[in-house]
Amino acid sequence: MDSRLRGNDELTPQMVRSPISEPLLQVSGVTKRFGGFVALESVDLLVQPGERLGLIGPNGSGKSTLVNCIAGTLRPESGSVRFEGRDLGREPPHRRVRLGLARSFQIPRPFVSMSVLDNLCIPLEYAARQHVKLGKREISDEAMHILEQVGLADKSHAMSRGLTQVDMRKLELARAMAAKPKLLISDEAMAGLSASEVDDILVLLSGLKQQGVAVIMIEHVMRAVMKFSERVAVLVAGRKIADGDPQSVVSHDEVIKAYLGE
Repeated sequence: MDSRLRGNDELTPQMVRSPISEPLLQVSGVTKRFGGFVALESVDLLVQPGERLGLIGPNGSGKSTLVNCIAGTLRPESGSVRFEGRDLGREPPHRRVRLGLARSFQIPRPFVSMSVLDNLCIPLEYAARQHVKLGKREISDEAMHILEQVGLADKSHAMSRGLTQVDMRKLELARAMAAKPKLLISDEAMAGLSASEVDDILVLLSGLKQQGVAVIMIEHVMRAVMKFSERVAVLVAGRKIADGDPQSVVSHDEVIKAYLGE
């Protein structure tokens, strides 16, 4: 845990900024159970257009469950998920992608029998929000543009199975970016990377703000969370216990207790 986790009593669990515009994403009272286990309990979360939000919490806190409820791979027992004011309750995952809500996965699973370039052409052809069908040359050009953004242009014709761990993470993020998202959820894209590799991913994710893309970063690398996030939300045992300015959040007593114990 970051050494700055030293407590004060100034922050309350209700630290939520007043929205200055209609939220891009609005999660309201989401509860999810697995049998008798409550994975999420009445969780609220707002994300503004173009905002960089860090979502943190100990293992088993409900972060992945919340993301799965947002992405549509899980259905909550109660509560709602709205995107640009639209209720996503009945929308399947692929429809949410086309509306502008994309995610990367903690464990990259590219098409290992395809080149890096072909791995991007598939989502550009089938999963993008655009209504005008692109030609093969346009798809290839757009795929190369994204690969240049993530630093993989020189490996476009390499087979994805031969990529290093950091390049695999870059490809995973590139595949999410190919869906032209308004909101990208990055799920532990930095796990297991060196300090310099973490910085590479940070540059990539931070650059999305210039494109107007909001990002939810789920991460255990606290240095990266503090450097990247404009706001941080904390889940513990399925409840949101803090939400606000990064420095204030990591100094909150409940957050310190959750990470460091009594």
